[in-house]
Amino acid sequence: MSGIRILLADDQAMVRRNLRRILESQADLSVVGEASDGDSAIDQARRLRPDVVLADIRMPGRDGLAVTRELAGPAVADPLRVVVVTTFDLDEYVYTAVRNGACGFLLKRSGASLLIEGVRAAVAGDMLISPQVTLQLFRRLAPRRAPRDAALPLTERELAVARLVAEARTNGEIAEKLCISAGTVKTHLVNIQRKLKTRNRVAIAAWVWETGESGT
Repeated sequence: MSGIRILLADDQAMVRRNLRRILESQADLSVVGEASDGDSAIDQARRLRPDVVLADIRMPGRDGLAVTRELAGPAVADPLRVVVVTTFDLDEYVYTAVRNGACGFLLKRSGASLLIEGVRAAVAGDMLISPQVTLQLFRRLAPRRAPRDAALPLTERELAVARLVAEARTNGEIAEKLCISAGTVKTHLVNIQRKLKTRNRVAIAAWVWETGESGT
């Protein structure tokens, strides 16, 4: 059974060693490359095609946000999964990471178990954001617009799925909540991403909060 291949991008060698030690303590995770700057991270990611790139924000050359845009942004034809792992939880960093295509945002102080969970979530197509950041951040970033007068691009069922995504629910939890199969949830997610022109669940959650469609 093939494992999950990971590229580490962080300018501090000690941090990379610690991340490698944590990740490779799991039988299904392996680190296939390390980069100490943004340019090297992009080059190695395109060459190695890892399952997940863990990118710090502050690096020499292009920073982690630029790395995310280059590897997972809207203009990328064959995007990679990028999880931002950083010391900084500034609102603008999180927002830019989401807009640049990140499928997760983890703080280094969140601990080993959350790091491992974040990698696996990214591969599974789920999203994970450190509890210290939490999805309440989307509420603070959202421009508090009134509900749209124009017709929504989503059906009622798709909107219900999107709202549960914004609550960080898994596919199984969404299926149970809406009394549908997990396969149907996946179909709805594909349709939602196509209609909203989003790449992942984090971007769907951002859309929900930005448009005031959270239902709260």
